[in-house]
Amino acid sequence: MRERSMYTAAALSDMHRRTQRSFEKLLDHCAGFSEEVLSREIEGFGYGSIRMQLHHVIGAERYWVGVLHGLSLWDEHDADFASLDALRTFRARVSADTVAYLGSAGSDELNTARSMTTWGDKQQDLVPARVLVRILTHAFQHQGQVAAMARLLGRPIPAGLDFPIG
Repeated sequence: MRERSMYTAAALSDMHRRTQRSFEKLLDHCAGFSEEVLSREIEGFGYGSIRMQLHHVIGAERYWVGVLHGLSLWDEHDADFASLDALRTFRARVSADTVAYLGSAGSDELNTARSMTTWGDKQQDLVPARVLVRILTHAFQHQGQVAAMARLLGRPIPAGLDFPIG
């Protein structure tokens, strides 16, 4: 028998809001860097600058919500990450798309595996709720990388930017 998850739209929406709140605080902290420093390449990271790390988190959310809708949204637009302000605008737009999806998704939609097309036209049976949880955990993975980069650049991340439980 196939395992069945039971995620609710309300719980996923709450987790998404908390993740976005933490990410907004991260963007606020990064505003203390100049655009030149935000774009500085640091060796040892898959996405070598803070700006590109931030863009990757937002772009990955856009991509995965697109997969849920049957779209391939992997293209990048330079205007979406040209500056911290552009990243904020991009984040708000992508977050709104996730909120809209969650607002329309019922329990069966969220918890029933279905065939989805991912990168490289690969067909996979995925549970939409797990795709959404992956978006959230992915954000914190890269937030940790931004924290390491910020420390290396002399501006450590303050405490309290992890998943807000309060």
